[in-house]
Amino acid sequence: MTLPPLALYVHIPWCVQKCPYCDFNSHALKAGVPEQAYVARLLDDLRADLEWVQGRVIQSIFIGGGTPSLLTPQAMQQLLDGIAKQVTLASDCEITMEANPGTFEQARFQGFADAGVNRLSIGVQSLDAEQLKGLGRIHDPAQAITAAQHAQTLPLRSFNLDLMHGLPGQSVAAAMADLDGILALNPPHISWYQLTIEPNTSFASRPPQLPEDEILEDIYERGQEKLRAAGYDNYEVSAYAKPGHQSRHNRNYWQFGDYLGIGCGAHSKITLPHEQRILRCEKIRHPQGYLDLTRPLRYRLWQVEQHELPFEFFMNLLRLAEPIEKRLFTERTGLSLSVAEKALAPALEKGLMESSPSHWQTTPLGRRFVNSILDEMV
Repeated sequence: MTLPPLALYVHIPWCVQKCPYCDFNSHALKAGVPEQAYVARLLDDLRADLEWVQGRVIQSIFIGGGTPSLLTPQAMQQLLDGIAKQVTLASDCEITMEANPGTFEQARFQGFADAGVNRLSIGVQSLDAEQLKGLGRIHDPAQAITAAQHAQTLPLRSFNLDLMHGLPGQSVAAAMADLDGILALNPPHISWYQLTIEPNTSFASRPPQLPEDEILEDIYERGQEKLRAAGYDNYEVSAYAKPGHQSRHNRNYWQFGDYLGIGCGAHSKITLPHEQRILRCEKIRHPQGYLDLTRPLRYRLWQVEQHELPFEFFMNLLRLAEPIEKRLFTERTGLSLSVAEKALAPALEKGLMESSPSHWQTTPLGRRFVNSILDEMV
């Protein structure tokens, strides 16, 4: 087991309103964002976790939510300056902030870029006004388009547009019209993913009528063709990038790297090679509890057991389209290759995976049935 690269995740828990499909730890605003108190608590949170840095440089920062763009640029500057005083950032550190088109103002987002944000992830979700209304989004198609156009003018390294498909009642033609609209904006990175109904959401209690499987399959196949023809590499299950614009932060997750998580409900995954252990940590979920200075910030701390490591490793690595280096399994888990080969045996026998002396690779069939590969490991 060796020490992997380290990233930092920062969670901002507030939204203007809670979307009915969202199962993230987000809370609708009842008043203004208590940003000064929250930024101070975030920096306290990081300080308490510094033992887990173990001399590493932070390769990427992802500021997610919630809606981080509800913060002022001044608060974002204080946050990023405070982080840089506690840890060493890579000279080319990727700093991503999620943004809602409904909160996008050119001067405001120039301020975020001035503070150090060099990549945006903009939650468009659809360019159909009725679909946006049904999804509980606070923006309209024109605002989404304007946000993407403004992102092109900012001094950013890259930006991503989020787009859903398989929306309630959506036809193949409507899904392709949405995708064509996104492609016309020419973003460097697109997250194109199917709407799923998650537990403990409004959609779970009142499920909308989603398209039939045949329609979903047609949407996926035609969308893949469009994205490929437009020059996007489908490097991860739902991530598509122009050359040089893959998400460094997300790739670290998918390669079973380490990450510190600060903020309400944030998770961490930390390798302790000298102890041959991998730890996971979850912070207090509710903002009120998180801001309570009398309470410890760590809500749960536990060790990943050895028998769980093959599943955890492949759950991440199988999301990537590229071959999996076998050496990475031993380096990141501390387990022998024979353990991995045993876990993958059913998938290899069924033709879902292929094995070479140095790599494993999903077959075209395996790419479509990643969950089946993982199910055999449980």
